[in-house]
Amino acid sequence: MPEVTGIDHIYIAISDLARSEVFYDRVLMNTLGFRKNKFTLDGDPHVQYFNRHFGYVLRPARTSYPHDPYSPGLHHFCLRVDSIEDVVAASAQLRGAGIDASEAKNYPEYAPDYWATFFSDPDGIRLEVTNYRLERRERHDNW
Repeated sequence: MPEVTGIDHIYIAISDLARSEVFYDRVLMNTLGFRKNKFTLDGDPHVQYFNRHFGYVLRPARTSYPHDPYSPGLHHFCLRVDSIEDVVAASAQLRGAGIDASEAKNYPEYAPDYWATFFSDPDGIRLEVTNYRLERRERHDNW
């Protein structure tokens, strides 16, 4: 049976490409080290952020309904960094860049070593940065 080895890409439909590009430049490029390219698909402009592991693509929405994380569909998207210190640094950098990110803190109700910062994009899509915690490392290493 084929094994899924990662997420290749995710597409996010956004209401204002220019506004979201400014936001994601600060989050993904300036804070988390992604690269960026642009392309057109079926006449629609797209902005792709990518690192060695996956792509995060912005595309224009075709309707104007506000995002509701509790309706069917995407609830939130969580990005993982290597360490607790990286979560703390990401939170500080996001806040310094004018992103309304929460202070990084421990969430022991999720896992004893679960640290995270939370914020939302201009369309209300909830984002999170968390650390690569022990349980995930052990799952990976002992699969």
